[in-house]
Amino acid sequence: MTSNNGLICFTNCLLPQEDGSLLAKDLWIDEQRGIILDAQRTFYLRKERPTRTFDLDGNILSPGFIDLQLNGAYGFDFSVYEDDESYRQGMKLVAEGIVETGVTSLLPTIITQEKSLYPTLLRLLRPFSTPKSATLLGWHAEGPYLNHSKRGAHAPPFLLSAPDGTKSFEDVYGIEHLLDNEDWLVSCEGQNVGVRLITAAPEIDGVMDAVGELSKRGVVFSIGHSVATSDTATAAVRYGARLITHLFNAMPQLHHRDPSIIGLLGASPHLSAPMSPLPPYPSRKGIPLPGTPDSIKAMPLSGLAEAIDGTETSTHTPAFADHGSSVSSDSVIPSSAPTRKGSRSELHLEKGQIADMAFERPFYGIIVDGIHSHPNSVRLAYSAYPEGCILITDAMKILDPNLRDGVHEWRDGQRFVKEGYRLYLEGTDTLAGSVITLDTSVRNFSRFTGCSLGEAIKCATYNPAKCLGIESRKGTLRPGADADFVVLDRKGVVLSTWVRGKEVWVKK
Repeated sequence: MTSNNGLICFTNCLLPQEDGSLLAKDLWIDEQRGIILDAQRTFYLRKERPTRTFDLDGNILSPGFIDLQLNGAYGFDFSVYEDDESYRQGMKLVAEGIVETGVTSLLPTIITQEKSLYPTLLRLLRPFSTPKSATLLGWHAEGPYLNHSKRGAHAPPFLLSAPDGTKSFEDVYGIEHLLDNEDWLVSCEGQNVGVRLITAAPEIDGVMDAVGELSKRGVVFSIGHSVATSDTATAAVRYGARLITHLFNAMPQLHHRDPSIIGLLGASPHLSAPMSPLPPYPSRKGIPLPGTPDSIKAMPLSGLAEAIDGTETSTHTPAFADHGSSVSSDSVIPSSAPTRKGSRSELHLEKGQIADMAFERPFYGIIVDGIHSHPNSVRLAYSAYPEGCILITDAMKILDPNLRDGVHEWRDGQRFVKEGYRLYLEGTDTLAGSVITLDTSVRNFSRFTGCSLGEAIKCATYNPAKCLGIESRKGTLRPGADADFVVLDRKGVVLSTWVRGKEVWVKK
């Protein structure tokens, strides 16, 4: 009898590619190491064929889904702490349950808290998994540096500014959780898998000062719950912001004179990344910061663009500007903005050619339940920038595919009302996250946008992995990547889920 060599071959299947296409091809994995193999190289080096073969009957073998924003599920809330043991059991409950939705990696998300609780929660939210669970990659802190006028379900008393920049973040989250050499950033085959993501509003006092430094430390910075103008949002991206949190929600609506955060999806690489340094905003004392050329002192990007074009600089204030928000009127963008090189500064005549992409548009998370964003808005965003689209659930603790509609307890005496995929705070019309699953989001997304199922899968696999910088390990079928899979039928329904080469859930 032939001994088991640990090699498995998946055959008669469609494999999603990183460009969104589906390719009919076999896939080999090493079950013992839990990684994907280069079939040809493995055969010639080991002179072995797989001991086991799985015929997928023409179905799709996709990388496992990745959810960057999950507040809780199956009755557990990542933002509620009782004691260490209960919290760890809750992590296990979510990690082992969520695989039924095709999710094999996720970022537990904690919403705005009383600041003394953050160090405790972040200490517990280290990369975690069990032999039959999804991987908790680290943490996503949504708050407390959010704009009061766009707070959503976040508690107003706990919202903060960051007057000391990076130090303010360290004081709240705990400096040990923001270092770039933390021991919890465990290495797997030489690749770090610990992830930290922070959602904050860049217009809040001191936040912009921290974006660059935190990004250098490996923290993914996301713009969200914000009323940032186009200039402020663009500056945040130039300093290192890589993501927009739940696009269209908790931000100004699209306005043609100042498209604000949403406008980043259409940001021009020429206007957004001039060859000269980013013009600073006026200082707190109303005096331009040192080192700024006279021609652009105290001029925002919109004024700079108009000056280059030769048109008159507009002083129009959009009607939607929220002057009652917590934004300080003397907020400053740091004067140490990086200089981008390589953008074409002159007009050109070549058909179909644009300036060099020195300015990279950020990724954007989007909730595709048909409630948080109209299907037309989803399609509009995807049409503008498909490469940046990331499907998220923003699901709350009552996420459970088998849960019925009704009123459910939340926290602090508040309750949710669940009506299908609609979830709002009892007695209000305030949306409070969602209860949609990521596999349903993939199917919705294909219907809403008209894109192929393979392209929709990319938005739940490769795009989020690339945003987090872990695309060599997760969200891909590259040789050497983790053997995390979801088997889908041709309508996108989950048939089984595999983690590190082991089947952990199968549809009954």
